Amino acid sequence: MKKIYAFDFDGTLTTKDTLLEFIRYAKGSTALGWGFLRYAHLLVLMKLGLYPNWKAKQKVFAYFFKGMSITDFNALCQAFAASSQHLLRPAGIKAIQQAKSEGSEVLIVSASIDNWVQPFFTEVKVLGTQIEVKDGMLTGRFLTKNCYGQEKVNRILTLFPNRKDYHLTAFGDSRGDKEMLAFADESYFKPFR
Repeated sequence: MKKIYAFDFDGTLTTKDTLLEFIRYAKGSTALGWGFLRYAHLLVLMKLGLYPNWKAKQKVFAYFFKGMSITDFNALCQAFAASSQHLLRPAGIKAIQQAKSEGSEVLIVSASIDNWVQPFFTEVKVLGTQIEVKDGMLTGRFLTKNCYGQEKVNRILTLFPNRKDYHLTAFGDSRGDKEMLAFADESYFKPFR
């Protein structure tokens, strides 16, 4: 039976939320602070469950990156990954390498934008939130649903629809991973240490 390992990214494989770290890297700490202050009311409503997670995230993303060329954005993502290897948890990287050495399929299933997650794992399939690009420019909108909660399961099923044909092991550390963990044959709800 085929073995698939699905890893959450932020918090599980990293020590920090990479959305915040990517914005800080791209725009600086002061701009990050002002941007989050501007949307503080939405972030509070989101935490209270009164405003959708994806809408708040999309508004913040658009504030910082709408109008940037995809070429510049992808170059920024590559540079961010190259300079942010310290964010990765060594035990998580070891688990990915072990799964790959066994010949298992490895997925990173993340709510983060796949453009900055993929450069961390060039030989692994990343299922992340995808961004809309028109005429070579970021629109500030998401092309796909935010890869969070049930959407993580949906993405896995899109790639591997015959659920009985594989054994799924999943790793996560937050509310956004619970559906994926419940869907798995074997699951671990904790970050790598």
